[in-house]
Amino acid sequence: MAACSFRRSIASQLSKVLDLPPENLIKSISAVPVSKKRHVADFQLSIASVTEGSSSDCLAQDLNLQAQKLAERLKCDAVVSEISAGPGTVNFTINRELLARTVLQQVLKDGSEYGVKSELFSTVPRQKAVIEFSSPNIAKKFHIGHLRSTIVGNFIANLKVALGHKVIRINYLGDWGMQFGLLAVGFQRFGNKDKLKSSPLQHLFEVYVQINKAAEDENTKKLAKDFFRKLEEHDEQPLSLWKQFRDFSIEEYIRIYKRLGVHFDEYSGESFYQEKSQEVLKTLEDKGLLQKTVKGTGIVDLSEKKDLSSFSTVMRSDGTSLYITRQFLIISFRDLAAAIDRMNKHSWDTMIYVTDKSQSNHFQHLFQILKLMGYDWAERCQHVSFGLVQGMKTRRGEVIFLEDVLNEVRSRMLQNMASAKTTKEIEDPMETAEKVGLAALIIQDFRGLLSSDYQFSWDRALQSHGDTGVFLQYTHARLHSLEQMHGNEQLTDVNVACLQEPSAISVLQHLLRYDEVLYRSSQDLQPKHIVSYLLTL
Repeated sequence: MAACSFRRSIASQLSKVLDLPPENLIKSISAVPVSKKRHVADFQLSIASVTEGSSSDCLAQDLNLQAQKLAERLKCDAVVSEISAGPGTVNFTINRELLARTVLQQVLKDGSEYGVKSELFSTVPRQKAVIEFSSPNIAKKFHIGHLRSTIVGNFIANLKVALGHKVIRINYLGDWGMQFGLLAVGFQRFGNKDKLKSSPLQHLFEVYVQINKAAEDENTKKLAKDFFRKLEEHDEQPLSLWKQFRDFSIEEYIRIYKRLGVHFDEYSGESFYQEKSQEVLKTLEDKGLLQKTVKGTGIVDLSEKKDLSSFSTVMRSDGTSLYITRQFLIISFRDLAAAIDRMNKHSWDTMIYVTDKSQSNHFQHLFQILKLMGYDWAERCQHVSFGLVQGMKTRRGEVIFLEDVLNEVRSRMLQNMASAKTTKEIEDPMETAEKVGLAALIIQDFRGLLSSDYQFSWDRALQSHGDTGVFLQYTHARLHSLEQMHGNEQLTDVNVACLQEPSAISVLQHLLRYDEVLYRSSQDLQPKHIVSYLLTL
């Protein structure tokens, strides 16, 4: 990595003056963000990072004075052509021809792996990560939270794979619970086998809506309870119908996820852990963690003083475990069983759950209970949360299915392409519209902190100018066109004297920062660092 060699050279000189090992200084030397308005140095050292004690102990003027003194003790060499002091920093400018030659040679050598081989990652061990994301509920609407979970989880998985980690992608479906009793009764009344095969997600949703209108009827409630009881007892006929619901739904999910460029290694679900959840119940009882309230509800005390000031409900008063409960401060035995099973099966180093921030307390309690049960690896579980998106509607109304969003993206983008004067004739406009539109959707989502709520706007997302995914895709297409125009030949030599004007230097400086941007995203799992970098580039 080009930046690595420059950091090492600067760290080597600094180590002699500061009497510190070079490896202790490398991460304190960062590439300077590019400025379009003024000339900036290439790297800087923050004085606070190498001063004993925290930076708050030092007045700004003291840090400025220390920076000035340190800059005076350093000398330019074949690598560094200029050294100056800034506000609490020492700034280093790299020899311009060396900068151009080194960066371009590294880019050509590493290709798509540029940045990931940086020494910034040398101390980061390669790990096995289990990532649970998307996780829609069969027969219920695929709301915008599921879409956000899908693209955020996919980003985290892709990032970890790019950095050399082993990743297992799990889609944990809401495929069990009393609603399946109701759904079965509804299917017997309103269902159509052909529609189930051709469009399972939509048909099951329509059936579920219809039967819910009749759910107040006592006979309907009784039939639903009877069906689900038989399902839990593994009665062959109910189990066969439930399996059809699940299998046809997964087939359609796979087809739709493919349009998003998303895949999963496992389609798991609450149904997998019916028996194993009983083992969890026994463990909680054996360890004395399960307590009963006056009403007979099963709870686990999470308070430090064991005074029930904080607790989690795990069992109803009738002795049954809880199913679809993540939206409440209730922990399902199935969630506990799933976490334990995944460790037994995959021996992971880290497990990441990607859901909206309303479920933060749920996962905090889940991890606490696992730790109380004696599973120290619970500390390696992580909840990546995201905020709410408001205003995403199709022309037909509220988003119900993921496919509605994908079709809307494609339709709107096709319309924009048809009305744009600069659009060239392309081989497959439908596919192009979908890919460009999806990029627009994802870039709009990833521009800010994941935890932030934001108001969605189709017009803003699909703009062809400004900081949008559409502009990013157009820029990428233009660069490919330039490559094709010049024969796509592998360069063996570069005349760096032609790359000394300010605009060329700015691009080279920006390329220097890429490994730091990747490193930052790998640490906090926020895509905004990479998106901001690409839009600036």
